[in-house]
Amino acid sequence: MFGRFAISGFLAGFLAFAGAVAAVGTAGQARAEDPAFLSFGVGAFDFNRQKDDGVEFRLDYRSDYKFWVFKPFVTGAAASNGMTFLGAGVLIDVYFGNRFVVTPSFAPTWWRGKTDDLDLGHALEFRSQLEFAYRFDDRSRLGLAISHSSNASLGDTNPGTETLLVNYSYPLGKMFGR
Repeated sequence: MFGRFAISGFLAGFLAFAGAVAAVGTAGQARAEDPAFLSFGVGAFDFNRQKDDGVEFRLDYRSDYKFWVFKPFVTGAAASNGMTFLGAGVLIDVYFGNRFVVTPSFAPTWWRGKTDDLDLGHALEFRSQLEFAYRFDDRSRLGLAISHSSNASLGDTNPGTETLLVNYSYPLGKMFGR
């Protein structure tokens, strides 16, 4: 029962944040629409607790389709300790001028790869992330992201883990000559 409250509390907080972002960032978004992206990331997995730290490699497809302020994305990640994550979620791009973009995101993910040192407690994990990026003239982005994955107390244990990533997001239109 607690797990549902944790999930709904997190979602309510995320949606409230999204509403505030929409109210503040609407003018910047209208002026700075971006294409779909293929985002590559590499960074430190479980860097905070260091129970089973390693290197994480991530690949995201970030859609240019928008529902109100939300954009869908799909994600896949693999860590050097053998853990993998696959999922899909929503993100919001908040622009500060033409160069700086802050992107909060949320994605339920399917996790596998328990190790002796770190068992995330449930196959369903929820990843929340905050990315700070610099946007180049060609609209590609270089960013730093911090994410937290947790099962929201769906399992008997809920240790969670954090990742710190460097991301490069490449506009898909450029890849296909658009």
